[in-house]
Amino acid sequence: MEKGCSLCEEERCDGTVGYGGSPDENGETTLDAMIMDGKTHSVGAVGCLRRIKSAISVARSIMEHTTHSFLAGEEATQFAIKMGFKEEDLHSKESIEMYEQWKKDHCQPNYWKNVLPDPKTSCGPYKPHDQSKVTDQASKVQVDANNHDTIGMIVIDSNGTIAAGASTNGLKFKIPGRVGDTPIPGAGAYVDNEIGAAAGTGDGDILVRFLPSFQTVENMRNGMAPSAAAEDALRRIVKYVPKFEGALVAATKDGKYGAASHGWSYFKYCVINKNTGKVEIIPVKPISFS
Repeated sequence: MEKGCSLCEEERCDGTVGYGGSPDENGETTLDAMIMDGKTHSVGAVGCLRRIKSAISVARSIMEHTTHSFLAGEEATQFAIKMGFKEEDLHSKESIEMYEQWKKDHCQPNYWKNVLPDPKTSCGPYKPHDQSKVTDQASKVQVDANNHDTIGMIVIDSNGTIAAGASTNGLKFKIPGRVGDTPIPGAGAYVDNEIGAAAGTGDGDILVRFLPSFQTVENMRNGMAPSAAAEDALRRIVKYVPKFEGALVAATKDGKYGAASHGWSYFKYCVINKNTGKVEIIPVKPISFS
């Protein structure tokens, strides 16, 4: 689990996992990650991690060397340094150019609403606006394959022990300090060794409100197949947020797997055959609840 996520962090998968991508409003890349042991339900999670490349490894270190489950921000960085992780600059040529162009475009789009000056035309600094006079000024970044992604993994070993984890550098131009669904157990990923596991990707500010990975595992506990379990969890989200964009993957303890997505024109996930080592890429047709 850790090695799989680490490889994606090191190679900067899609430019949206690991260092050097998705700068925040200050131009800094910060990382979120989580790992969970299905046998013990132990969790290690890190949010808004600064200047440390190996987010998933820091998350595992939290799980193995503390009685806590989640550390965040600058204090998480200091913990990582104490554990022997190297402090590094997480900028890249691409992230710097991305940020500079965003500033030239008057910080459009962004995640602010109900503030002055108008976030649709200004970079701020902002202050609260009288909400009796305005309901929503947001010019939110579109959550699609061009500006975000997450690596979510489910691993079943030869003894039947299941682990799940996830890592991301979050949304482009997020407000500094923002943490999405990825490091939240039950949102970004969840596992129960008696049942199976699930992991999610998409609009993390929505996903975190519904704990869809947990819901997917509970659906499998109640007899649903993986794809149906994931679809039901998405249905609960779309009921309240019809324009939600995201996906879930799921697997049972005996190796059955599936996925569901909503709002994207395409979504694919990978399955590795434990016997042959062959990787199968599986496309998922988006579902409609209309």
